[in-house]
Amino acid sequence: MSLSRRGIFPALAGGVLASSAGAQPMPPGADDDDPPMPLKLVILDIGGTIIGDHGEVPDAMLGAFTRHGLTVTPAEFSEWRGASKRGMVQHFVAQRAAKGGQALIDAIYADFTTTVSKAYENVQPIAGAENAIKELQAMKLLLATTTGFDRPLTTAVLSRLGWQHYFVASITSDDVIDGRPAPYMLFRAMEAAHVNETAQVIAVGDTPLDLQAANNGGMGASIGVFSGAATEDRLRKERNSGVLPSVAALPDLIKRGLPLSHCR
Repeated sequence: MSLSRRGIFPALAGGVLASSAGAQPMPPGADDDDPPMPLKLVILDIGGTIIGDHGEVPDAMLGAFTRHGLTVTPAEFSEWRGASKRGMVQHFVAQRAAKGGQALIDAIYADFTTTVSKAYENVQPIAGAENAIKELQAMKLLLATTTGFDRPLTTAVLSRLGWQHYFVASITSDDVIDGRPAPYMLFRAMEAAHVNETAQVIAVGDTPLDLQAANNGGMGASIGVFSGAATEDRLRKERNSGVLPSVAALPDLIKRGLPLSHCR
């Protein structure tokens, strides 16, 4: 069963509202071969999407590189926002370190994780994020997270917020060989949620790599939020189904069922 991208938002709105408010599903677009498929799963990035981004990650990572003798500029780092943090370290060590190898990778990564974990001791959510999560749950949607953080840091962040119970899965960069822009974390979240059709999934994130991963995986919709690493203009340069100020606006977008022409 297929779902055209032109028809995705009417399908999302119809499926969700039918389950949450007793409304009748909206009719499929004229170009759809099959009836629209209801939305089942919303996959949320963490840093900059549901928790605040106040420079903790770039400060910790760039500091770790500097303390171990590697120069990485903020502009170079920005191209890796949303990627596996260990993968980023491996890339720059392989590219710029004459010696050190795996030991240097481990040292830089340990430095980064120690610093950023301390910075996130008082982690703050994006304004309206928890209310949005609750509203999405009330709409009978499954929720999952994906992140370029590793498992220990992800567990610490969600535990400090007390949010673990909201998600059927929290997939980290440790769980896949290739992080974003590869779509494998999204697929792992689908597997954990027992959702078989990519057309029934929305992926949400604050970086170009989030949108690229969603598009590479053929997700039903890819939503950018400019509450974190990337600007609205930068996110709109990627193929997207909508760009929002923050995740707080997501439930309303789904309910309104905006067509793609209104989102880009």
